[in-house]
Amino acid sequence: MADPATYRPKPGEIPTSPGVYRFRDAHGRVIYVGKAKNLRARLSNYFQDVAHLHHRTQSMVTTAASVEWTVVGTEVEALALEYSWIKEYDPRFNVKYRDDKSYPYLAVTMADEVPRAQVMRGAKRPGTRYFGPYGHAWAIRETLDLLLRVFPIRTCSAGVYKRAHQTGRPCLLGYIDKCSAPCVGRIGVDEHKQLAQDFCDFMAGDTQRFERRLTARMNEAAASMEYEQAARLRDDIQALRRATEKNAVVLPDATDADVFALAGDELEAAVQVFHVRGGRIRGQRGWVVEKVEDVTDAELVEHLLQQVYGAVEDARAAADATDLDAEGRAAARREARDAVPREVLVPVLPPDPAQMTAWLTGLRGARVELRVPQRGDKRELAATVRANAEHALALHRTRRAGDLTTRSQALREIQEALGLESAPLRIECYDVSHTQGTYQSASMVVFEDGLPRKSEYRTFSVRGPEGDGARDDTAAMHEVITRRFRRYLADRLASGEVELDDSDEDGRPPQVARPRSGEVPAEEAREAGERKRFAYPPNLVVVDGGPPQVAAAQRALDELGVTDVALCGLAKRLEEVWVPGDDYPVILQRSSEGLYLLQRVRDEAHRFAITQHRRRRSKGMTASVLDDVPGLGPARRKALLSTFGSVKKLRAASVDEIAQVRGMGRRTAEAVVGALGGGPGAAGSSDASEPATRADATSADAADDTSADATADRSSAPTSQDAAGPGMLGA
Repeated sequence: MADPATYRPKPGEIPTSPGVYRFRDAHGRVIYVGKAKNLRARLSNYFQDVAHLHHRTQSMVTTAASVEWTVVGTEVEALALEYSWIKEYDPRFNVKYRDDKSYPYLAVTMADEVPRAQVMRGAKRPGTRYFGPYGHAWAIRETLDLLLRVFPIRTCSAGVYKRAHQTGRPCLLGYIDKCSAPCVGRIGVDEHKQLAQDFCDFMAGDTQRFERRLTARMNEAAASMEYEQAARLRDDIQALRRATEKNAVVLPDATDADVFALAGDELEAAVQVFHVRGGRIRGQRGWVVEKVEDVTDAELVEHLLQQVYGAVEDARAAADATDLDAEGRAAARREARDAVPREVLVPVLPPDPAQMTAWLTGLRGARVELRVPQRGDKRELAATVRANAEHALALHRTRRAGDLTTRSQALREIQEALGLESAPLRIECYDVSHTQGTYQSASMVVFEDGLPRKSEYRTFSVRGPEGDGARDDTAAMHEVITRRFRRYLADRLASGEVELDDSDEDGRPPQVARPRSGEVPAEEAREAGERKRFAYPPNLVVVDGGPPQVAAAQRALDELGVTDVALCGLAKRLEEVWVPGDDYPVILQRSSEGLYLLQRVRDEAHRFAITQHRRRRSKGMTASVLDDVPGLGPARRKALLSTFGSVKKLRAASVDEIAQVRGMGRRTAEAVVGALGGGPGAAGSSDASEPATRADATSADAADDTSADATADRSSAPTSQDAAGPGMLGA
């Protein structure tokens, strides 16, 4: 642990202006971000006697090795910059609001030519209108099923829509009048878009207008003695009323407000918010937060509002950066504006209410009122929201009662078994997967504080000395460890985030990168925002295997001069833990929490390695000779095959015939003819759809280490049959 006095800047160096500051650890990682009206006054609080600080603040300042700050013009700018840095760096000592579930939304893709209504989770997309969040996906589908009777907009996927358009036959919903079937021309694209807009208006709270319209049409049909039509319109009105009744009126006068509530203690807190639009509850969300920093309820509210409404600014920026038409950009901005209501009701005001109000007003583009409800219906609703927060906290404690204890116990057992100086808070595990030496792939998974940190996962394409793969698993493991820690050393020395201090006053060698305290200009701070992928070392490296794999990994670390990283291997058969240089393994009890954590880490690395291997193998088995033609991308390849039908017919075509294909030029046509007629790889391909397993098919994959793909990361873990199947060696 560092002494804060070793990196304390001189008081005269710190300005008295508003700004944002960052504490970094010895490896340059940002561990805390804060803002201040007066940087000098705020930072001086951290450098008082450590014994007088809160125990969480003590932990932060003793973990840090430097502090830097950036001066901004106004306090509102500091608020926005603090939010963006917390989101970017994910500091371990900042309060983080994590959803206790992935809430579903009812989304309408208004940016599409033919908008679609569907259930969506995750990050919001520009040009899409969102309604909710809902507690359950079935609630969205039930509401949507009722409203499709009145607003028969498209709900099918792109594939279903395209197939219906090609065949001229609508899907089932088109036949039962729950879709207006724009795919077959029953309704024009513009008419369908207006229908989708009406649907969005109804969901946004403008319900009376549509009910009055249907009632007038029903009366007209009844007056004209068109009783069947009148009966259908009556049923439509009842469907609208049933959908509306699901959200009871809780506030009068068509109030638009977000109502927040907190419930917690010194260690954790639960947060609930009700989104009220048009006087009705349109959505509900909840978070549970661990108080890793010393914060009051007012500061928690400030962080919470940053978390909830900071995404509005991101959505607006994304909409401006996306290639949308004017209508799509307007819809995206309207969606961003509607996300901030006219009233924000909180349990306690943040430390600077005027600053927060100004920020929210800027996001909405109109006045926003931030206050604590004192009486009447709004106070009663706030009490209901608080009751929900208390229930959520109790449920969270029931579910997670043993998690923190067991994770701490597991890390402590690993520390004692391996003789480490401190608990391994960051563990990296490596595994290699291949099929009889082909498509050699490796994975790196990261666990921090006993939990997976999937954004830090990495995959490697094993090259070998000749570029055709390693000779065996130990050589592959040596290559992967070498590449990972060579990048770590390079990123540490070349990192723009950390200044190099070449002095060796404390006996350290001058080539060691050491963070230095001081001011960072706003331009440099933005440039430093791009984090290096391998800039942070682990406390413990785990390899999947026994003594051979451990020896190969240790040899790689020794060659690079890395001496401050612990290493062990976990052998599958007897679950033995092997340490470099020991003739006998470390045996952990089968019921040990430490062994269970190591098994989880190893199994996750195994799953991720197989996922990457299968992806490379699938890509290599569907390769074509056209892949290697310079300047011939996927669109041009598709155009060529659509025109000529196969590579065999394409080979017989002339340069002029190929050049006439849309998107092709004469130079590219000559390259295609050269590749097919005299190229060394043309002889074996007779059709583009014919699989061709080639050693160079995945050379692009081996060009660099790749980060974890979110879709691949959510893929299901392979079964034991997959892992032990014929030909799956080293997985």
